[in-house]
Amino acid sequence: QYRNMRYWLDKDPRPVALARQAVEQLGLPIISNPIRGGTDGSRLTEMGLPTPNLFTGMQNIHGPQEWISLQDMQKSVQMCLNLLELWGQAIQE
Repeated sequence: QYRNMRYWLDKDPRPVALARQAVEQLGLPIISNPIRGGTDGSRLTEMGLPTPNLFTGMQNIHGPQEWISLQDMQKSVQMCLNLLELWGQAIQE
């Protein structure tokens, strides 16, 4: 059974806010859809480390035809780098 991470993310909204900023810096639309299931983020959040799920750009997830474009992979990596910078700034403030 996986816990809903919203309870913890509502208590500390910084991870979601910074993730949104990291995506906005790429000029991408923010798509936020609640999901249920056993993600690393749900488990880490339950253990006290608020960790929203981030995009990877995957298509046909968990199917025999799963794929990701190089362009989406590059955007995902850049979003993670943006997020690291934003967290670094937030910690210094």
